[in-house]
Amino acid sequence: QVQLVESGGGLVQAGGSLRVSCAASGFTLGYYPIAWFRQAPGKEREGIACISNTGGTYYADSVKDRFTISRDNAKKSVYLQMNVVKPDDAAIYFCATIRPPIRPGECQLSPDSYAFWGQGTQVTVPS
Repeated sequence: QVQLVESGGGLVQAGGSLRVSCAASGFTLGYYPIAWFRQAPGKEREGIACISNTGGTYYADSVKDRFTISRDNAKKSVYLQMNVVKPDDAAIYFCATIRPPIRPGECQLSPDSYAFWGQGTQVTVPS
């Protein structure tokens, strides 16, 4: 079955960098778009980055030019490189993918469009 497992979260100082990973199993990663979401206490889940099955990327304004999403289909993994981290970036980070059918190049950030989710990894940024 489809499984997504996030890792790499932890404590990072403001201005620092961190890379979180999403390991995929149970499906052919290369056919699917993957998105990263985050949720802070008391806030709604926010889509922040996605990468399509053709490699196209899209970012929320809140992370654009600071975060980079990438994928390695051979390693069945998707990554989120977080640079110039801010206290507002503190949240649980989730990766997710959609249920077929899949359109080539599809990539968007609405949580309602995603059917499969990982358990999340905590990112803490002391203020």
